[in-house]
Amino acid sequence: MKARDIYLSFFMFTVNLHPDDPQYTEVVVRHMEKLRSYGYTGFDMPVFPNPSGHPQEDVPRYEQLRKALDAAGLTDVGLTTNVATTPAYNPTSLDAGEREAALAYLKSRVDITAALGGDIMAGPVLFPYNVFPTVNGETLWSDALQDWLRPRYDIARPLFEELGAYAADQGVKVGIEPVDHWETPAPNMVRDVLDFLAGVSSTHIGVCVDSSHVVLGSSGPAAYLSDIQDSADQRRLHYVQVSPPDRGEVADSWIPWREFLDPVLPVYEGPLLIEVFNAIPEFLNSLRLTRRKFWIPEDDAPVPGVPSAYEVAEDAITKLRAELAGLGAG
Repeated sequence: MKARDIYLSFFMFTVNLHPDDPQYTEVVVRHMEKLRSYGYTGFDMPVFPNPSGHPQEDVPRYEQLRKALDAAGLTDVGLTTNVATTPAYNPTSLDAGEREAALAYLKSRVDITAALGGDIMAGPVLFPYNVFPTVNGETLWSDALQDWLRPRYDIARPLFEELGAYAADQGVKVGIEPVDHWETPAPNMVRDVLDFLAGVSSTHIGVCVDSSHVVLGSSGPAAYLSDIQDSADQRRLHYVQVSPPDRGEVADSWIPWREFLDPVLPVYEGPLLIEVFNAIPEFLNSLRLTRRKFWIPEDDAPVPGVPSAYEVAEDAITKLRAELAGLGAG
């Protein structure tokens, strides 16, 4: 039986790959070569929003990055992309012009995924990440929030129908990631995404399932089992991510391994992504990180008593491999 591919998120190191910077590309190559020696077969690459307002201009930059990786001997490394929508690119906006801008943005991210040689783009791509709606200065919660969300879900469906057709032409699957309510207002659960997709015919738009959000934001094991089976039956289970609730070390964490993996492994053949959010500046406020940074070799000085990013990554894949072996999944 072929060992399952295991990828690592580059959120361990950065949110911005600086694809125009050859010096930073050397850093990316260094990380990939080291992590590949631990058994990682691919990586999830954050695609940073372009502040210029012309997202399509990013595509050739990532084409060059892929060429540089190939030239460095990393032709066999698989890549996926992590994408988030923002207030500037909001598929749920009530303004048609803003939705058009969001569609152009998401199409460009599909193009970047294809340019990197990937076939999975995933992340919080429906509602802008970490933006909680307010009315008269008051944040909306519970019933008021759900009432506010409903028309915005409805208005976004035609956009994702068009995005699905575009992604199919590019050979890319788009996984909408439900993110727990501590980080974003919606969607929070796999069922939220499936309910939204009931009005989208393209199966190239699907769901990305993350163990962290399942633990922090789902209804429970029975609902999760049903949601995974429905996702698979609809051919919409596009990505599976392994991440602890605190987004830190995987090796000793509150991941319910059997409950999370048992429903997934028989119906999902893609890579499993280990996602660790290191305490780099970009995550400190949004994730309210209190733990120390996993120091990055050759970038940071070693910190006594604190593991390096490489050690955390090596321990994580060792743990996941052990759990898979225990479940008879290689």
